[in-house]
Amino acid sequence: MAAAAAEGAAKKSGGEMTVVRGLDVARYMGRWYEIASVPSFFQPRDGRNTRATYALLEDGATVHVLNETWSKGKRDYIEGTAYKADPGSDEAKLKVKFYLPPFLPIIPVVGDYWVLYVDADYQYALVGEPRRKNLWVSQFVEFSSLQVQAED
Repeated sequence: MAAAAAEGAAKKSGGEMTVVRGLDVARYMGRWYEIASVPSFFQPRDGRNTRATYALLEDGATVHVLNETWSKGKRDYIEGTAYKADPGSDEAKLKVKFYLPPFLPIIPVVGDYWVLYVDADYQYALVGEPRRKNLWVSQFVEFSSLQVQAED
């Protein structure tokens, strides 16, 4: 419901969407679980436990991206990288690059990943792209919390 409201507000405004400025990339790294989204052609409609895991690479500018979901009892995933669209800007406008097909990565596919909102504690985020075709609401889960849950 939040995703639909945000999408509607963005479309009504007609202008460019406002993005986060000064995103703390180090705090953004980790695992984000999808709470809601506008359906997209590249995600299974019956996907469950959909999540994205981000890890900063050694160069300090590139992020390893692992997107996962479970559909029909099987894990579906794709790996790629993300980087700032304009390294000189403080806007959270990123480019994501994936290679298709995932099992034989030969065709690069590049898309936009704009962080439209992140709360002060980096627990919730709203992510979209300038064409307003995709929108995700996600919740951050710390790795240490995941390890404790797994041990229970």
